[in-house]
Amino acid sequence: HGEQKLYEKFQCYCKDNGATLGSSIAAANDKAPKIEAAISKAEAQKTQLEGQLKQHRADREAAKQAMDAATAVREKDAAAFAAKKGEDDTNVDTLTKAIAAISAGAAGSFLQAQVAQAMQTTLAKQDVSTMDREAVLSFFSGSQSTDYAPQSGEILGILKQLKDDMLGSLAEATAAEEAAVRVYGELMAAKKREVDALTAAIEDKLERAGDLAVKIVEFKDDLADTLATAAEDQEFAAHLKEVCAQKESEWAERVKTRGEEIVALAETVKVLNDDDALDLFKKTLPSPSASLMEVKAKANAVRARALSLIRLAQQRGEKKRPELDFIVLAIQGKKIGFDKVLKMVDDLTANLKKEQQDDDAKKVACGEELDVAEDEAKTLKQQVADVKPLIAAAEDDIATLKGEIAALEEGIKALDKSVAEATEQRTEEHAEYETLMASDTAAKELLNFAKNRLYKFYDPKMYKPAPKAEVSRAERINVNLGGEASPTAPPGGIAGTGIAVLTQVSSMRKDAPPPPPETFGAYTKKSGESSGVIAMIDLLIKDLDKEMAEARTEEPLAEKDYEQMMADAQAKRAQDMKAISQKNSAKAATETDLEDHVEKKSATEKQFAAMVNQIGAIHGDCDWLVQNFEARKAARASEVDALGKAKDVLRGADYDL
Repeated sequence: HGEQKLYEKFQCYCKDNGATLGSSIAAANDKAPKIEAAISKAEAQKTQLEGQLKQHRADREAAKQAMDAATAVREKDAAAFAAKKGEDDTNVDTLTKAIAAISAGAAGSFLQAQVAQAMQTTLAKQDVSTMDREAVLSFFSGSQSTDYAPQSGEILGILKQLKDDMLGSLAEATAAEEAAVRVYGELMAAKKREVDALTAAIEDKLERAGDLAVKIVEFKDDLADTLATAAEDQEFAAHLKEVCAQKESEWAERVKTRGEEIVALAETVKVLNDDDALDLFKKTLPSPSASLMEVKAKANAVRARALSLIRLAQQRGEKKRPELDFIVLAIQGKKIGFDKVLKMVDDLTANLKKEQQDDDAKKVACGEELDVAEDEAKTLKQQVADVKPLIAAAEDDIATLKGEIAALEEGIKALDKSVAEATEQRTEEHAEYETLMASDTAAKELLNFAKNRLYKFYDPKMYKPAPKAEVSRAERINVNLGGEASPTAPPGGIAGTGIAVLTQVSSMRKDAPPPPPETFGAYTKKSGESSGVIAMIDLLIKDLDKEMAEARTEEPLAEKDYEQMMADAQAKRAQDMKAISQKNSAKAATETDLEDHVEKKSATEKQFAAMVNQIGAIHGDCDWLVQNFEARKAARASEVDALGKAKDVLRGADYDL
């Protein structure tokens, strides 16, 4: 019965652990492909990011090279323009001095000056007709002393025309240079934005690639742990299956052998106790004598007393023992000598003593195993309790970091919105400044024109006539040949003054004019009143100058404030982005720690549960022994005592029953 319970407990152990290992292996087999897929996905994303990083770096390097090339070309063009401008300015200055000298009638003294030689050098470099070049060179040679006035007038016209051509060429070159500078500035600004965008993309992708690299390492570690655990579980499961199968085979063989033994003994006893067998034994054995009968009677009494003691041992024993049954059968059969019975008693006594020794050892072992298991369970329970605050702290840190990151991102959005609004406001203010300067300049010109017109009427000495329109060489030749000059186009602008200003379209409908009012009489000049009007115009011009001066002062200050604001905003944005990156890194590290804590807690809880089960198994195996130890010991001692007395009786001792 005890062996049956032990076998059933072992079978329960095989079943429970086999199911647990099967679940663990199935979970590992299900988890491993998912981890491998995650690794493949992360590696593909990392490869894609690395390719994008390579392209971004190449694009940024190309943009920087384009900026360097554009800068080199711009510097070269600027140097060429400076050289041309210096040369043209020198030539124009030389022509201006020559024209002034000829106009003042000082050709002779002019020809003796160093500027005459410079004039000849300048003329040699210009694209003029052969006839004009020879006329001018002949004039500068001083060989003709007569007809000076007509010849000098023609030369003066040629020089003026040449000066106009130079100024026109210089103006075109200046406009081209300004356009090139503007295009260069736009190109550099666009390339700088491109470089900044590529740099930001590179930093972002570097961070993402780094995160992916960390995840890949973590995934590979997790995969290695999972595969190693699965291999260990499979190996243990195979060993468990082998051991359980072996134990099952041993139990089957044990049951079979014991059954065969009992059947053999029962059949033997049955054969020996059969009536025919007894008759046969009586016939074959020698006839007993009187003395033999006495010995037989004494032997029967001994057998009876010994049998009583054996039955007493059966009653006091903790369990039924087939060995006692065999001894009883041997004593009752009267065919087996006392020596064999005594040996059976000795064997059973030795077995009982060994069982007691096994119980003693098992009791000590149970106590030790239980102490070790309970200490381990306490340690595991404390580890679970210790890791819980770490999990709570990590969760709090992650929540805090998420809040701080969200606040920083909201701050960046608000900052970008403020920068956009400030940029829009600065653009509008600059446009208003340009409009104000254009309008005030036009208003000044118009007031000066009006003042000059009043001077022409009231004070001709203060009047400044408009510069005469220059006549082109072709028109001059046409007039000299008897043709008519082309009509001069009327001046445009406000009231024909040539002063332009931004126009505004009025949406008001103009009705027909009313009838003319009554007119005035003969006009008389009011010179006194005109001076007051001119003074008022001067005041208005002064106010415009003051307004323009204030605008010129305020505009650079506003632009400087805007640029400082942009620099501060960029620095703040960079600082916040760096803080977000750092907090994201801290958050990732904290999340990794949290996962480690959670995994450690789960693993420790599983170990604790396994240890609790082990403690339960130890209790299941040992509690009955510990609780019944003394009773079993006393019963076994009683059996040994009864067997000893029975042995003594069989040897001739006399015990009162």
